[in-house]
Amino acid sequence: MSGTKKNLAKQIDEIGGLLESAKTNIEKRVIGQPLVVEHSITALLSGGHALLVGAPGLAKTRLVDTIGTVMGLSSNRVQFTPDLMPADILGSEVLDVSKEGKRGFRFLKGPIFCQLLMADEINRASPRTQSALLQAMQESEVTIAGKTHKMTEPFHVLATQNPIEQEGTYPLPEAQLDRFLLQIDVGFPSRDTEREILLATTGFEEAKADQVFKPAQLIAAQQLVRKMPVGEAVVEAILDLVRSARPEETSDSFIQESISWGPGPRAAQALMLATRARALIQGRLAPSLDDVAALAHPALIHRMALNFSAKAQGETLDRIIGDLTQNALGTEAAA
Repeated sequence: MSGTKKNLAKQIDEIGGLLESAKTNIEKRVIGQPLVVEHSITALLSGGHALLVGAPGLAKTRLVDTIGTVMGLSSNRVQFTPDLMPADILGSEVLDVSKEGKRGFRFLKGPIFCQLLMADEINRASPRTQSALLQAMQESEVTIAGKTHKMTEPFHVLATQNPIEQEGTYPLPEAQLDRFLLQIDVGFPSRDTEREILLATTGFEEAKADQVFKPAQLIAAQQLVRKMPVGEAVVEAILDLVRSARPEETSDSFIQESISWGPGPRAAQALMLATRARALIQGRLAPSLDDVAALAHPALIHRMALNFSAKAQGETLDRIIGDLTQNALGTEAAA
């Protein structure tokens, strides 16, 4: 093994120990959702944002709060409502009068100026307010009154969304959805897991999570992810998968007739980073086809849309993505 690979392997071992401890601490408070926890950490390691989709009461808010504690990130929570304005998130300039009587404008930072923003029920805010997050999520900066303000590093948005109730909500536009590296679906627990939740959360004391990471260590882990090598087979599999989901580029007549719009290059970028992050979490030097298969759904599900005809025939994106993954990677990797 060359010196570069040895050094990389050493760094992976060191970060891997911290990640294992982080997962253990998060799972103390978020019981029975190991895949949700892994995908959330994957999004952070990739330097991206995640959209948590699930019914009320599935510990989505609890998860984000615990991640902030464990990863050592300064965090703020914004409850999105129809009357929320962009300035309520970004901040605004106010007229300030000094002791000498001089007047001038001073910028008051909004809750977005943190390292981890919890955007709770993001689809309840108007499109105007949702768009306030676009620049921050993509460029890590916001522009107010012609002045650019940089976000604190690292900066991540973990948003929650209720897929059941649609009254009084505003569906996220495609450009907003594309800013999320992964969509993480949060399902109901099994009976045994729900029993464990009942016993663990209704007593006199609840489990507490400890801080494991410091912001500088998370940044170092994100840089390490980008250094990890990716085999040609994995790169080709990602390209095959993403391009096969686009009705304009595939020769598959079913996709052409069922999908109104498919994933763009950001989906491929998301898979490249997320597969490396998953390999790092599991202590491996490089990602494999199994990583691509495991992350195909969270990377693609919010970057595709069925047309009316496909919906009427009962087609689902879950099934289509599963078939595309199997075709691009082979039965064994997609299983």
